[in-house]
Amino acid sequence: MQNWIGIGIWIVMGGSIGLVMKALISRPEEMPGHTLILMVLGGFAAVIGGMLGVGTFHLYEPLAISPGGMAGAAVFSAMMTFLYRWGLRSLI
Repeated sequence: MQNWIGIGIWIVMGGSIGLVMKALISRPEEMPGHTLILMVLGGFAAVIGGMLGVGTFHLYEPLAISPGGMAGAAVFSAMMTFLYRWGLRSLI
């Protein structure tokens, strides 16, 4: 049960990181919206990053609520939403 709670925390944390990236990186030429896309992308990236963090740092005792899992979720979510917000949106 503790791992499911940790995964839920990753999803919420990723969605909030997506909203922070939207606030930090403002693009005047874009159309309104993209809030839901950034939240879903941030949550998905947080789950992937959290699994990578747990697998890398806590191999023998994998718990979702661990420093490696939380750090991996935060870093990967910030990276993916930053790439979407700054990198991919400028290419389209």
